Amino acid sequence: MIMSTFWSLWIIVLTVTNLVLLLWILFANRKRAVVGDENTEAKTTGHEYDGIEEYDNPLPRWWFFMFVLTFVFTVFYLAAYPGLGSWKGFLGWTSVGELRSHQKEAETLYADTYGAYAQMPIEELAKNTDAMKMGFRLFSNNCAICHGADGGGNPGFPNLTDHDWLYGGTPEKILETITHGRVAAMPAWVGVVGEEGIVQLAEYVLKLSGSEHDDVKAEAGAKLFSANCVVCHGADGKGNETVGAPNLTDDIWLYGGDPATIRQTIRDGRAGVMPAQGELLKQDRIHLLAAYVYSLSMNDSE
Repeated sequence: MIMSTFWSLWIIVLTVTNLVLLLWILFANRKRAVVGDENTEAKTTGHEYDGIEEYDNPLPRWWFFMFVLTFVFTVFYLAAYPGLGSWKGFLGWTSVGELRSHQKEAETLYADTYGAYAQMPIEELAKNTDAMKMGFRLFSNNCAICHGADGGGNPGFPNLTDHDWLYGGTPEKILETITHGRVAAMPAWVGVVGEEGIVQLAEYVLKLSGSEHDDVKAEAGAKLFSANCVVCHGADGKGNETVGAPNLTDDIWLYGGDPATIRQTIRDGRAGVMPAQGELLKQDRIHLLAAYVYSLSMNDSE
């Protein structure tokens, strides 16, 4: 962002004014008594403690010149580096330029490692021990806060170590999910089916997963399910990876599989967001990260 002329001048005037005032104070307190003057008697500040008085003398010469040197350095520094408004300094240095220089050095340093791995298929990369050590560090820095350090997930955040995938567990789908993110939406149904319908639907969902349920309410819930839920979860309740609708026939739950939690999910809905890492990480890092996530589910099968 380029600073406006007004604010640039404002900073310059304030900086120069403060430096001039400080320099004046330094020299104003440099005055010494003249030999033979009637005021040659040593003066004190008027402070006294336990018989000890504080003399009001100017700074020692060496100390005074140290302060003068700081002003000389300040003038050089402000002329050489950015600091006075929009002045960029005669050395041409900027913090942005310094950052880009370091970034370029880092890219050069890691080009051989990340660049080489970027050319390997994800399935092959997932078996590379050295690559997976790097993938683990990427996962720890960017994904563990939601999915857990071991990828085992948390309520509302999928377990990445099993074979239950909302949007698909192929290398291509994992790469797509990490790169572009996902936005899921389970609508709230209480306004459509009412509170009694919520209970009936929950009992039917429990039946689909093989859990203990009320048969009478589940039978009524099946009709509501056919009328409202099959478009996403399918007629058999096995889900739909196209829209990220979970499989309701297994015992794997994103938010919890107890009756109260299932009723809450149906009643109030859910809104899950997987942020797009393509806006934060370079593609070679994402490729390595996808391989690490893929390896987590492969370890489960072994």
